[in-house]
Amino acid sequence: MKVLVLCGPESSGKSWLSGEIQAHFGGDVVGEHVRHFIDQHQRDTCFADITPIARGQLAWEDRAREQAPRLLVLDTHLLSNMLWSRVLFGDCPPWIEQALLARRYDLHLLLSPEGVDWVGDGQRCQPQLDARRAFFDDSQRWLEQHGQPVQVIEGDWPQRRAQALRAVERLLA
Repeated sequence: MKVLVLCGPESSGKSWLSGEIQAHFGGDVVGEHVRHFIDQHQRDTCFADITPIARGQLAWEDRAREQAPRLLVLDTHLLSNMLWSRVLFGDCPPWIEQALLARRYDLHLLLSPEGVDWVGDGQRCQPQLDARRAFFDDSQRWLEQHGQPVQVIEGDWPQRRAQALRAVERLLA
């Protein structure tokens, strides 16, 4: 089983690319638990929500890992939970980074915020490019500091799709 993670700032195409990758290669996709959490609770999140959101994300990931598909595509993972917690609340429960480091991921596709427009959807909160760029930079810094396999995906929608499909093709070869 190869585990692929799409990561980066909001509105950079993670969910869309997850679907494109699945349509092209098959496999299973795990969505963002935080979206489910917000829909379920119908309110903004608070610091106390970070642990249940992260545990929910892990539970979804673990259920998918148990199925052992040839390709497991994660629309996000704990890196996003950790970074958003720090952005929104200035802190993050330390167990989240420890849990993230304890797992194996074969490739991270890190999506740049540049080249595509931000689209609001009722849950997104970073319409400013500089804020999304800072999130991208924090993601890249963390992935590189921890020796995680990463490829940056950038450009317009067709370019992102082509880059991602080539990266997954190499991963599965």
